[in-house]
Amino acid sequence: MLLLAVTLALAACKPAEDPKAAAAAKAATDEKAAEDMAKSFEAAVALNKWDVARAHGDVLTAQYPNSQAAARIKAQYEVAKVEAVKALETRRLAALWSYQTQPVLSGGEQRSAALYAKDHIDTDGGGPREVRLIFRDHPEWGRSSYLVLQAGDFDCYGGCKVKLKIDDAAPKPVAASRPKTDEATAMFIEDERMLWRTVRGAKTIAIEFPVKAGGTRTAVFEVGGLDASQMPGWK
Repeated sequence: MLLLAVTLALAACKPAEDPKAAAAAKAATDEKAAEDMAKSFEAAVALNKWDVARAHGDVLTAQYPNSQAAARIKAQYEVAKVEAVKALETRRLAALWSYQTQPVLSGGEQRSAALYAKDHIDTDGGGPREVRLIFRDHPEWGRSSYLVLQAGDFDCYGGCKVKLKIDDAAPKPVAASRPKTDEATAMFIEDERMLWRTVRGAKTIAIEFPVKAGGTRTAVFEVGGLDASQMPGWK
């Protein structure tokens, strides 16, 4: 009992914590944490890692919105948010393309670059299906560009004209042809070099083509993510 009494007495004598000092200590701790985040943010900005920078900025401004560090990076944070969205879109567009390199028995290799249309299209009355645009460089057959249907067929026997629309420009006629074989679901765009140059400089192209089921269909391709270095033989 005596020990308990002494302990209680000592506790009663302990001075009360100063609220202002406690608040100041917490503020200093928070400011240091905010400053550490700001340094990580600025390091990511210096490397143009905008998605990483935005992530640091998001955390900093959410947890320590009134800190000096948050105020210091405010302008750069606004830039980072915009650039992060651009970087995400750039990666999305690049991922739309697929590239293949295959050895050819006669020697050399075939290279191709391909992407699917933005939306599926009903080309035969059986429901929306994929339409693909392919650029091919073959050591024997040369360079070519063509559309491939997953279902249905092109109405382009003996040659036809398709309409090519580049971004917001007016559509223009372009020569096309379908191979004379029952197995083909491909249609060549005759001026493959023109189409390649077009794709290299465009964001979106639309190709309107005739189908055997009747009428025309339009395939829209988001081409802005092309990595032209994957097809070194094309200029």
